[in-house]
Amino acid sequence: MTDKTGVTGFCRGGMYTLLYCAHNPAVKAAVAWYGQLRPAKTPGIRSSGPLDIAAKINAPVLGLYGEADLGIPVADVKEMEVSLKAAGKTAEFILYSGAPHAFFADYRPIYRAEAVSDAWDRCVDWFNKYLKR
Repeated sequence: MTDKTGVTGFCRGGMYTLLYCAHNPAVKAAVAWYGQLRPAKTPGIRSSGPLDIAAKINAPVLGLYGEADLGIPVADVKEMEVSLKAAGKTAEFILYSGAPHAFFADYRPIYRAEAVSDAWDRCVDWFNKYLKR
């Protein structure tokens, strides 16, 4: 049994990682891999996105994003980090130069080994820092 919980997710899972951290104060660390920050809002399905609820996120957040992601603007990534920090939260967002969305998908041509190696090390270090006793 543990008293510290961390969450991570890729793509849509990255977005849900951030949303879940605003919902569950028991989460003690989060790593979002290229999760949408300003998703479409649809009545009855989704009324907010991570940028809307940044101040409610309690866990330290590491965001790992591709600078060349065509679906998540660099401005949104920077805004998310600024919003979290402005709310007094611990946050670090990394933008990998030339990396597209889903740069971790090693079965696709968009895979970026160098970005993945760095991002994975950062992910593990983040969890070690905030989840280990």
